This record gives sequence, structure tokens and C-alpha cells, in this order.
Amino acid sequence: MKKFFNKRYNFSTLTVSLLAVAVTAAVLVSVVSFIVIYNGSLIYEAETDSERSVTQTAVMLGNYIENLKVQIEQICNEIEDSGDIETANARISAACRLRSDTEAVVVYDTDGKILAFGSNGGELKKDLSVNLSYDKALLEKSGDYAISLPHVQTLFNNRYPWVVTIVHGRYFDLFGKDVYISVDFSFSGIAEYVDNVGIGKHGYSYIIDKSGSIVYHPQQQMIFSGLKTEDIAKISKMPDGSHFDGKIMNTLKTLDGSSWRIVGVADTDDMQAIKTQTVTSVVVLSVICCIAISLLSIRLFYNIVTRPVSKLVDAMQSFEKNADSFRYAKTDDRVAELQILSDSFGHMVLIIQELMEKVRNEEITLRKTELKALQAQINPHFLYNTLDSIQWMCEQGKTADAVNMVTALAKLFRISISRGKELITIKDEMRHAENYLIIQSYRYKNQFSYEFQVDEELTDCLCNKITVQPLVENAIYHGIERMVDEGKITIRVLKADDGDILIEVEDNGVGMTEEQCESILKKDRSDSGGIGIKNVNDRLKIYFGEKYGISIKSELDVGTKITVRIPKIRKEQGNEI
Repeated sequence: MKKFFNKRYNFSTLTVSLLAVAVTAAVLVSVVSFIVIYNGSLIYEAETDSERSVTQTAVMLGNYIENLKVQIEQICNEIEDSGDIETANARISAACRLRSDTEAVVVYDTDGKILAFGSNGGELKKDLSVNLSYDKALLEKSGDYAISLPHVQTLFNNRYPWVVTIVHGRYFDLFGKDVYISVDFSFSGIAEYVDNVGIGKHGYSYIIDKSGSIVYHPQQQMIFSGLKTEDIAKISKMPDGSHFDGKIMNTLKTLDGSSWRIVGVADTDDMQAIKTQTVTSVVVLSVICCIAISLLSIRLFYNIVTRPVSKLVDAMQSFEKNADSFRYAKTDDRVAELQILSDSFGHMVLIIQELMEKVRNEEITLRKTELKALQAQINPHFLYNTLDSIQWMCEQGKTADAVNMVTALAKLFRISISRGKELITIKDEMRHAENYLIIQSYRYKNQFSYEFQVDEELTDCLCNKITVQPLVENAIYHGIERMVDEGKITIRVLKADDGDILIEVEDNGVGMTEEQCESILKKDRSDSGGIGIKNVNDRLKIYFGEKYGISIKSELDVGTKITVRIPKIRKEQGNEI
């Protein structure tokens, strides 16, 4: 046996042999399986289908009735809180309008006199000689809750909906005695649901009560006209569960907390349909068995050929997704061609990884060169604008202010130099921006104010130096300088939901259009306006990746908010980047 598995096989011979064995075994097992599995219980399947439909109907109706009881309790609470009959009527009517299926709420005394009522827009008849919603016998047994049979409501003028009445007995201080709360709910929703309940092809469901009366039947008109009959007397005596008499299967389920019972009916036509379905199922199952046997027969083929090929394909896909850290373990395949292919792939992986490492080193050198070029470009741009402000102060003879501006400028450059480091703490970056704002506040005296809102937990985290100052500069020159009113610049440092750090520079300046916002981040380096923001965005993406950078939101005559997204890097992690 060991010699058999160590031998390298011819592909075509192995395939033909295995398929021949698989087909022969599949045919034999399929016939035997069909004979065995066909001996199923058709009645059991019909019983299961009927019980499932009846249970679902019972659950729905039970939930519906419980919801109605909850509404009655709410109506009772409204009556309890009423100080007089007029208020009670108004609150009852308001409760009726909250549910479209509530037709009326009536409060009776023990003699049947109406003490209060509410409706969904109906006008109570002055002469109630016939009130089908009032049943003295039903009232007398309503200590908890009692449910009537469906009937036509006759309480209001020109309105005769089909309803079911739920009665609840209770004592109210407002009336000073025991009364009955009677609520008429529309029965059309229940009837529609029961009409749509199907059991098999011709089966149906209906509702009876414990006394043997039909509450609702989908073919009610045919029963009343004598065209159809139901042996209700016999069925009402049956306990809950399924009962088969050789032709008809009746399934009963009593609603919890109610006198209603759900009856499901499945006839012999459905049995025949189930039989046909069962035969089809047996055939399908037999085919599945054939396939299963075939699969077992070709397991040897899978182990020798398919599985090694799948592993090789998975290795290629893994290498495609993560070429850097991929490590390929060579296999000892029993098919010679697969062994050659596996060895060749392993050799190719090593060559490609060497080439990738070479390209990566060249790319890092290129990125550092471009980073230095971008930083060299932004510094002269900043220096020109700052010296222009100091020159203006000197021309105005404000030498003391100019000295303060030069002092702020010295601090500004001390931080910007940062001993040649690209990353500085957010605390130093905020000082850098504050010194710039001090300088500009001398030039634009009383024209703008500024505010810093910094999360103290983030001040020791690192960011690119000279990130905030160009954004503040843009806010002053392009947002606030053209304003008549006093401007305001707010600088925030906060934590994003995903753990990154957000630096926001917001002003209440003249704002920009959506097209202007998009164009700022797309300007070429030869453009004259907005180059500071473009360079900051380029530096962030070169240093941290495409996920990070600047986004701009602005609205004309409202203001502009520029958001910088950077990763959260602690000071002690700075040397690792």
C-alpha cells in the first residue's frame, strides 16, 4: 500500500479508473436508497404543515388580542386621570384616533346605560333601540376580559363597520361605581389574515370559540347559505392537536387567555400533493446519494491531484495579496508535473521579493528627496509673508510692536528648525502657530481674534512641523482680510473615532465655493494662490500615506474649516518612522 501511494501516477489513467468505479457504485447505491427512503410517512408531513400554520395564526391572533388589552388599559388610565365626564369623552376619542382599527369606546353601568363614549369621528345615535355591541351576558362575565363574536356595529349614524367587542369590568372614582369598558375593534384585519392562511393546496383555517360557535370562517357566506358545512359540534369537542379521520385532518389550537380556538383543515387533495412532493424528494435525495458516493470514490484523485493544485493556487493568491512577508513551503507532490510547477513557483517568489526590496529602497530615497524639496518650498513662502508684516509695522513707526514681532519670529524659526527633525510635538506646533498669530495680530489689529482648543492628552503626540501655520495664513489672507466685521480663527486638536488625530483650523471668513475647495488641493506647484495648503497636503501624504492629509469644507459668507488627519504617534515612537 505504501508503495502504491509513493508511486507517481499517469493523469489520464487515474482519472478514467476512478470515474468508472464512481459511476458503478453511484447507480447501485441510488436504486437501493430510493427504495429505502421512499417508505416515509405522508401523514406526518401533512400534520407538521398544518400544525405550523395553525400555530403561526394562533401566535399572531394572541399577540393582536394582547395589544388590544394593553390599549384598553391605556384607555382606563385616561379615564382615571379625567376630572369630569366631558374630559373623559375627549380623552377617549383621542385614544380612538391613535389606532385606525379602534371604532368606538363605550362606558356602561351595570344596567347598560351609556356613561361616556368616544369614537373615531362617528356621531352617536340618539335612539339606540338596537345596539349589537351591547351584550348583557357578555358584560356580566367581564370581570377580567371577555370577547364577543364579530358583529355589525350600530352605535353611530351612517357607520356600520364589522367589529369585535372586548369588555373589561372596572371601578372608577369618576363614576363612583363599577362600570364596563367596552371597546369595538375592527375585525377586518383579523379576517384578512385568516383568509391568507393556507395549508397545502386547498387547506384553510377558521376560528371558533369554546362554546362551539363560529367566530370567523373564510367561507362564512357559503356556510350560512347551506352550500358548505362544518361539523362544528364534533370539532369543538376535540382537544388541541391534530386529528385525522382518513380523509380530513383537523388541527386545533386554543389562544392563551381567550375563548377562541384556531382550526386548520387539510384535505386528501393536499395529501396527494404531499405524496407527489415526497416522491420528488426521494428521487432528488437518491441523486444526492449518487453524487456523494461519486465524491467518495474520487477522494483518491482529490488527494493526489486536486488538493496540491488548490494549495498552489492559494499560495499564488496569498503571494499576490502580501508579497512582502510571503513564505512558500515547497511540497512533495506525487504528480511529477505538479512538483516541477511547485519548485518553479518557489524560485519565482524569491526572485520577485528581491526585486521588490530593491524597488522599495529606491522609492524611499525618492520620497525623502521629494519631502525635502516640498519643505524647502514652503519655508520661503512663509518667511516672505512674515517679513512683509514686520516691514509694514516699521513703516508705521511702531518699533515696539516690531520688536515684539521679531521676538515672535525668532521663536517661530526656533521651532520650525527643530534641529532638523521633520516631526515635532503637537504642543510645539501649536506654539509655532500661536507665534505666527501674534505677529499677524499686530498687523491686523482689532480685525480678528483667535482661540486654541487642544486635547491635553494629545499634546505629546507628533505631527509634521509647519503644518498649522500655512492653514492659519490662508484663513487670514483669503478668509478674514476681506471681511468688514471682526473675524475669528479657532484651532482645535481632537481625537477621531478611529484613533487618528484631527487638527482643525476654522474661520468665519468669506468662505469658498465647492469648486474652489477642490481646486486648492489640485493646484500645481507653479500656481500662485493656495500653494501653502497644497504643499502641506503633499507632505502629509508622502510621510504618512494616502489615507492622511487635508480636507476642506466651506460655505460662502459663513466660513471655512480645514481638517488635517494624521496618525496618532507618541513621542517615543517618533524614531521608528
